[in-house]
Amino acid sequence: MTAAFTFPGQGSQTVGMGKALADAFPVAKAVFDEVDSALGEKLTAIIWEGPAETLQLTQNAQPALMAVSLATMRVLETEAGISLAKDAAFVAGHSLGEYSALAAAGSLSVSDAARLLRTRGQAMQKAVPVGVGAMAALLGMEYDAAVAVAEEAAQGQVCQAANDNGGGQVVVSGDKAAVDRAVEIAKAKGAKRAMLLPVSAPFHCSLMQPAADVMADALAKVTINKPAAPLVSNVLASAITDPDEIRRRLIEQVTGTVRWRESVAYMAGQGVTRFLEIGAGKVLSGLVKRIADGAVGVAVGGPNDIAAAKDALTAAQSA
Repeated sequence: MTAAFTFPGQGSQTVGMGKALADAFPVAKAVFDEVDSALGEKLTAIIWEGPAETLQLTQNAQPALMAVSLATMRVLETEAGISLAKDAAFVAGHSLGEYSALAAAGSLSVSDAARLLRTRGQAMQKAVPVGVGAMAALLGMEYDAAVAVAEEAAQGQVCQAANDNGGGQVVVSGDKAAVDRAVEIAKAKGAKRAMLLPVSAPFHCSLMQPAADVMADALAKVTINKPAAPLVSNVLASAITDPDEIRRRLIEQVTGTVRWRESVAYMAGQGVTRFLEIGAGKVLSGLVKRIADGAVGVAVGGPNDIAAAKDALTAAQSA
C-alpha cells in the first residue's frame, strides 16, 4: 500500500462545501444528518447557506470540515469500492483533521467526532480572551529558523511554532505582542513574508492549556477503537495505533506543534507516493509536492473527484 489518506484543517472551509456530494449520494447526506443529530442543531444549514462569518467560527468550522471529509469518505467507499483498511498505508489530519482521520478509520464514531470537535472549538475559543493572542505565518523560512525567531520574540511571553506546514511555511502562535515582535524579527532575518493571520485565538501553543484540560475530560468519556490504518500523529510525526496513546496525543495536540512537514516526510519515507486529501479544499495537496519529491497529492471533495481518487489508488498499487 503506497497511498495515504489525509484530512484538511481549519481554513479550508467554504460555504456550500459538500452540498454537491449530499445531493448526489444518499450516503453523504446521511453523514450530514448524523452530524446535525449529534449536535442537536442544523449545522448543515450553516455549511451550505452561510453566512461565511458564522461558518468560520471555530466551534462550527471544526465539526463542519469533519462532516465534509466523512461524507466524501463514505462516497469513496460506496461508489469507488475504496477501503481504508485495504487501500491506505496511513491516515493523517492537519489539527482538527486528526479527528476526521480517526473517524474515517473507525477509531471514533462520526457522532463522537462531531461532539468532540464542537467542544474543542468552544474550548479553544474560550481559552484566551479575544485580542490577547495572535498567530502569524512566516513564509520562506525553514522550521529551525522560525523556532529561533519565536524564542527571540518571546521575551517572557508565549511565542511558539504552532504549525510546521512545509515548503518554508511556519506559523507561530502566542501572546499578541510577542507574535507582533516575531513578525518584525522574521522580516529582518530574511523571511519572504511575515504576516498576522485572521484567526480568533492562538492555537497550538501553551496558552491553549485550558482547552487541553477540557479535551482531556471530553476524550476520557468516548470510546476510541484501534484505527483501520495507522494514524500519523501531529505531535509525533510517526504512526500510532494504540487507543490510549491516540487519546493522549489528541490532548497534547491542543498545545503542541502540528508537525505536518515531518508527517508527510515520514509517510513518504515509508513508501507512500499518493496522498489523497479527503474533504474541503486543496491545501494539503499543494503542500505534498513541496515536501516529498515525486509524491502526488490528489484533492477529493466533490462528485467529479471520485474517478481521480480511484485512478490515484490504482497508480499507487501498481507503483
